[in-house]
Amino acid sequence: MAVLLGVDTGGTYTDAVLLDDDAGRIIAKAKALTSRPDLSGGIGGAIDAVLQQAPQIDPAMIALASLSTTLATNALVEGQGTRAALVLIGFDPAERARAGLAEALGDDPLIEIAGGHSHAGSEARPLDLDALTEALRALPPGIAAVAVAAQFATRNPSHELAARAAIRAATDLPVTCSHELSAALNGPKRALTALLNARLIAMIERLIGACESHLARRGITAPLMAVRGDGALVSAALVRERPIETILSGPAASVAGAAWLTGQQEALVSDIGGTTTDVCLLRNGKPAIDPAGARVGGFRTMVEAVAMRTTGLGGDSEVHVAEGLQRGVRLGPRRQMPMALLATQHPELVHRALDDALARDPAPDELWRLAVPLFLGRPGGLSPREAALAERLLTGPQRLSDLIRARVEAPALQRLVARGLVLLAGPTPSDAAHVLGRQSGWDTDAAHKALALLGRKRAGTGDRLAPSAEAMAQMIVDQLTRQTVDCLMETAFAEDPRSWPLAPEDLARHPLTEVALDRGPGLVQLSARLSVPVIGLGASAGCYYGAVGDRLGCAMIVPEHAGVANAIGAVVGQVSMHAEGLVTSPQPGLFIAHLTAGPSRFSEAEQAVTALHDDLATQATARARLAGVDSPRISATREDQAAEVEGQRMLIESRLRVTASGRPRIATG
Repeated sequence: MAVLLGVDTGGTYTDAVLLDDDAGRIIAKAKALTSRPDLSGGIGGAIDAVLQQAPQIDPAMIALASLSTTLATNALVEGQGTRAALVLIGFDPAERARAGLAEALGDDPLIEIAGGHSHAGSEARPLDLDALTEALRALPPGIAAVAVAAQFATRNPSHELAARAAIRAATDLPVTCSHELSAALNGPKRALTALLNARLIAMIERLIGACESHLARRGITAPLMAVRGDGALVSAALVRERPIETILSGPAASVAGAAWLTGQQEALVSDIGGTTTDVCLLRNGKPAIDPAGARVGGFRTMVEAVAMRTTGLGGDSEVHVAEGLQRGVRLGPRRQMPMALLATQHPELVHRALDDALARDPAPDELWRLAVPLFLGRPGGLSPREAALAERLLTGPQRLSDLIRARVEAPALQRLVARGLVLLAGPTPSDAAHVLGRQSGWDTDAAHKALALLGRKRAGTGDRLAPSAEAMAQMIVDQLTRQTVDCLMETAFAEDPRSWPLAPEDLARHPLTEVALDRGPGLVQLSARLSVPVIGLGASAGCYYGAVGDRLGCAMIVPEHAGVANAIGAVVGQVSMHAEGLVTSPQPGLFIAHLTAGPSRFSEAEQAVTALHDDLATQATARARLAGVDSPRISATREDQAAEVEGQRMLIESRLRVTASGRPRIATG
């Protein structure tokens, strides 16, 4: 019997499953709260719990361990991650505005130096390493990684490689080169992808390290794999270098898990976690790959991933009072710690804050909302005001009225939240589910008090939001239903083969769509429904998704193991490693193969293509073997761009993609 261990680390829970690969059945499953900032507690707790559920399984029997995670996705959705410097080589300053690069960079340092190549791969200007070295000396404290992007690096990566060597010689920081993440053109978009990758390195390193350490402690010698955003398995070593590829790792694993659990060939998969809801269309039992690259947190990257729409909506979403004269709430996109959860960890602090606030009417938010530190020790790279707040939080969570001692400290707290160093606690849909009896396990009394306080708030009409905690809870759950329906309809419109006059997000929220989904009486009868079932995944899917299926007029499938679908998907996939490259023809009779070692010239097109194919096959095979595939299968696709010149076909460009794939090596003994 080949036993596989799947682990999924989400924003709230870490899940683990043991799967009998031969029989195709779940042996055991378990959950543990994700621990911050030290992830080893949650990972170890989930692994220990699932092994305890299956005492007949000796840890040495586990043949493969695989990890999926939503941490990278959540970090980008919430604008978090460590600080990183970006080195741009040979770019025009005007190009910073493209692809959202300037917005993504924010306050992080930008180093611009001369260099770069032409579209043919020849050097456009010499690389100014002296300027780079000088700029590196001036980097502010707190920078955790460096991203490097050079003009036309995919045609010739030598300047990026030289810059990386110089950065490593001058600093101890990890370096991300843009050409290693994508072979496509569009320099600003490559630079954006490299920057986001650099910001995630420290987070993913902690995750992989925590998982490997606990596996070793439990005597599990199986190789550790991770799920990439396209659903393929890759080695943990590769993920350490390219954490950006784990964007949508959790959602990709959930789609694989959904297909394995249900056998459905055509369906919309909706996975609700603590921070996000991820929706994907399953066609012929497989998800489509997004040709434009993964879009997460408002940024379009060059990472190949499943065609997934990710929205900041989850069980732990922040609840906001609706603006204007509307009486209601909206949810997300930022995550908060549920009051019911924090009360299980700090009961005296939470209940004292809630009781003090209930004794006052109105009660300011600062009196009962709390800040929870997610750091150990004193974090570096903080401003004086941020450092003062962090110092006060070293003793543990505090209510905002005790933490913030001057109005100017409120923005500093928000910056700590944005950097992922502090998490605010307040009412969430998870609290609402506890009040309504749909969830249990946390402190229901704390949830009831928090929603009673939220219900006292005034809407734009001047009326209270809700007369009771129960009514407030139902309002939150109803809003989660509405926003989930919007997510599903948006994906349905985007994947529908018909051409629509409006964008999918506008169609999903159009008044006519709302009326059609209401299916109510009227002079004009409109109706709308989904033509495929929805597979609901996530620990809380059973709490909310019945109403979602009713509104969409479709079958709602919540499988038995919906709460651990990501962990299941983490071990049912294959390794699939890609390498891409180009052959270009700048003039008749000259064909340039852009190889790993640099451009190589040929007089015949097929000679250049063959050389490129061999080079890419070597790269892909090496990566697949490193990922644990003994004998990878090699396949290739080729796209040619050609033109007719005086009746003859002239090759302009040939793009090759070579894939090495196979099941990962199963450990024995």
